[in-house]
Amino acid sequence: MRGGLFSLVLSAASLFSSPVMAQPEIQILRFEDLDGWAEDDHETALEVFLNTCPDMADDEWLRLCAVAQQRPVARTFFELFFRPVLIGGDQPALFTGYFEPELQGSRVETERFRYPVYRMPPDVEEPWHTRREIEAEGRLAGRGLEIAWVDDAVELFFLQIQGSGRIRLPDGSVIRVGYAGRNGHRYRSIGQELIRRGIYERHQVSAQVIQAWVNRNPSEGRELLYHNPSYVFFREIRTRNPDDGPLGAMNRSITPMRSIAVDPAFTPLGAPVWIETEGEIPLRQLMIAQDTGSAIQGVQRADIFHGFGDIAGRAAGRIRDPGRMIVLLPIEHANQMGSDV
Repeated sequence: MRGGLFSLVLSAASLFSSPVMAQPEIQILRFEDLDGWAEDDHETALEVFLNTCPDMADDEWLRLCAVAQQRPVARTFFELFFRPVLIGGDQPALFTGYFEPELQGSRVETERFRYPVYRMPPDVEEPWHTRREIEAEGRLAGRGLEIAWVDDAVELFFLQIQGSGRIRLPDGSVIRVGYAGRNGHRYRSIGQELIRRGIYERHQVSAQVIQAWVNRNPSEGRELLYHNPSYVFFREIRTRNPDDGPLGAMNRSITPMRSIAVDPAFTPLGAPVWIETEGEIPLRQLMIAQDTGSAIQGVQRADIFHGFGDIAGRAAGRIRDPGRMIVLLPIEHANQMGSDV
């Protein structure tokens, strides 16, 4: 349930209008064509690649994964066995960011912690109860489905947008939760609704702006949240290390500033991807495609994982950058793509 904080606030359709190309242009590049390639930390990228390459199904990828497990010199490994492939030609990329929220919560309901985080009910049908029916009418109350209770309804709303997060308990311990399912209602953007009402201009809307507006206008704010009938349920995730990132689409922990969400119709999950962003802080770095998202659609589209907590959230919320992304494919696959053009 990824999608970039900015993307899901405004909805994917409002951010870019280029259609998904059935037969995108393919260009096989050289590593010298990648701006900043020589300066990157290839060893770190190789470690992240190793987290998920054993789960790739293709024999050629698995063969290269076996080579990587021998811990070769990272830059030499990538340059020797891969070719950079630009898919989409001159179509500009769109980079957004996402993060893992951290909420304050409790295993028991209290006066402070009164907003439940629900696990997936066994009787969900699509479409099922709306957000209003679940939150305002208490349709799930008393069924023992609560994983925890948190102290902020708006942060819970954005936890549902992100699809995973942490809940820090009063004793300092942490519950990890991940996406388990939804109620079957289509997502409606509350950021877009604020724009429609004339409260904000498009360039002003962010998660922080929405949260502040809801907190300043508690009654209208709750109604704004109900504008989105979609509701997400969670499951508790147990990890060996609480500092590990959330689970991505490959069911492995993802890594801040090295894992990205992509459209798997164009970019294989587990593949290395070189990104060049042109934003406030330009980024030239080798990432690994380890996640997906409902708003991440198209050839030149990626969502950069920034980590967890408020600082990561603010950084992720500022990202809406152009640039380009180049997929590193095994030589055999790259040559096949080139010959098919």
